[in-house]
Amino acid sequence: MIGVEAGGTYTKVAAFGGVYSNHLALGAAIDDALSRGAEAAICLGDLGAFGPNPDKVFPLLREHGVSVVRGNYDDSIARGLEDCQCGYTDPRDNHYARLSYQYTFQNTSPKNRSWMATFPEEIRFRMGALDVLACHGSPRQTNEFLWDSATPTHFLDKLAQDFDTDVIVGTHTGVHWMRRWGDHRAYVNVGALGRPANDGRTDVWYAMLEVVDGDLAVDFVPIGYDHAALAIEMRDEELPEEFVETILTGWWTTCLEILPGKERAAGRF
Repeated sequence: MIGVEAGGTYTKVAAFGGVYSNHLALGAAIDDALSRGAEAAICLGDLGAFGPNPDKVFPLLREHGVSVVRGNYDDSIARGLEDCQCGYTDPRDNHYARLSYQYTFQNTSPKNRSWMATFPEEIRFRMGALDVLACHGSPRQTNEFLWDSATPTHFLDKLAQDFDTDVIVGTHTGVHWMRRWGDHRAYVNVGALGRPANDGRTDVWYAMLEVVDGDLAVDFVPIGYDHAALAIEMRDEELPEEFVETILTGWWTTCLEILPGKERAAGRF
């Protein structure tokens, strides 16, 4: 497997988002993508946050040549900012975001911080005849939240027109979804590898993009991994028990206020 190169053309691409230091899930997802015949792979950023020992993620990405788009976490850590630029407004969510960011910053090596500074804000490539723009939040704003229930199609269409692309691929929300409209236009949120999708499952998710009969097909792939081992590692690193609970149960305990009503109602809290 190779990384997605700007301007390259592909027929089958694995797209990972929101790794959040979950090296066990990342390794499992890379193995799964290889078994499914992915010819290239791209990570849409936020390598750190939430999970333990962020430096364990980088060797996996380098070993497999995975291309990486800069997320808000990556940008903050590379530039030594005071916070994660996560885009939260709720005091409780910001409290946990600060704890997560401080831990990740302190445990990311200077070598890896320097590598994060080289990540581009977007990568454009082609899937068959379709133009694809890969970003973190949206093409216009790294930390923009796009939700299935709250993002109108006309807004997505304007993004596609303004940024001259057929397909936008992003992450940031932690919940996978997609929408199609018009002639071959689509938005794909690939989900997150770092934590479950607030669905009561311990699996995490990535997206396999494939050209089928000239159009884009998307398969959202659940990844099972040793989440119990990750929870032990998180406790060894003295990360908040609220983070550990999410890994063990599949339900979010933090970052809840940013969820629109429909997405929040689908969770436990």
